[in-house]
Amino acid sequence: MRLPKGKIPAETLRKIIFKHLGAERKEVLLGPSLGEDGSLVKVGEKVLVSAMDPITGALERIGWLAVHINANDVATFGVQPAFFSSCILLPENSAAEIVDRISSQIDEAAKSLGVAVIGGHSEVTPDLERPIIVGCAMGITDDGRYVTSGGSKPGDKLILTKGAGIEGTAILASEAYHQLRKKIDERYLRSALRFYDRISVVRDAVLAFNVGGVNAMHDPTEGGVAGGIHEMADAADLGVRVFEGKIPMAQETRMICDFFRIDPLQLISSGALLISASPQSANKILEELKRHNIQAAIIGEFLENPRERVLVDADGEIRDLVRPVSDHLWIALERSSSKI
Repeated sequence: MRLPKGKIPAETLRKIIFKHLGAERKEVLLGPSLGEDGSLVKVGEKVLVSAMDPITGALERIGWLAVHINANDVATFGVQPAFFSSCILLPENSAAEIVDRISSQIDEAAKSLGVAVIGGHSEVTPDLERPIIVGCAMGITDDGRYVTSGGSKPGDKLILTKGAGIEGTAILASEAYHQLRKKIDERYLRSALRFYDRISVVRDAVLAFNVGGVNAMHDPTEGGVAGGIHEMADAADLGVRVFEGKIPMAQETRMICDFFRIDPLQLISSGALLISASPQSANKILEELKRHNIQAAIIGEFLENPRERVLVDADGEIRDLVRPVSDHLWIALERSSSKI
């Protein structure tokens, strides 16, 4: 079976990757699991949270993205990220200027979060068409002071911050700017380019966690909001009911997705945060986020039956919540290269 672009499918993870995890160690509190953003390792009286993600679909601000995407995964545990390392892979004939640009972006992003860059590796790699950065972020917390992606409970309210498709909107606005400007007013495209500044969810996650009542958090990266919701439901073995009309979405995202004929709910959505909270705490969390000028909305609720995962549209029609096979960013980039 040929694999789709992007994340390895869940079934392949189960059948192959999760069967090859090296030695068992008692310090590992959370290892590779469906829907989880990172790992938890007991170190003395503390717990080390670590997460790893590559940046493969973007060129613009790739170093900035590498830091924030990985820091986001640590923050979804309710933990402030503290350390970052990276593996920078460059195409042949790359100039030193690109190393300077990427390193400067990493430095700027790390400083903005109070994160130290502690090491990594850089090389020019044969047969590579575009730069790739694989990042790893880490944070330290007290034992028991964290949540995971799989902690949702039946009846929990599902909160989404900011909106769907944030990262995908920024990437497509930069990668296909000249195509898009033929159909979309440049003021919307210039606004979409600034979506890179919305990528971090560190503040969202730490604020929400500190309110209390948060049972799980997850940032919807590849596969978008729809994929992220399924990953949370997978991790908790629950169902979910989502109200399409409640999902925040920027006009810029709608316009760009319409242009490329892609589903914004299946577009990479780093910068948004999914929060599963007890019904008693959900509104308190919304109020705290709003107090810090972070847009958020309750978009659904978790259900006991794991087979019941549905999307309710504005007319009350119920259909299955789509499970992305591949992120729609890849579809848009292919259509961009073919000059749709």
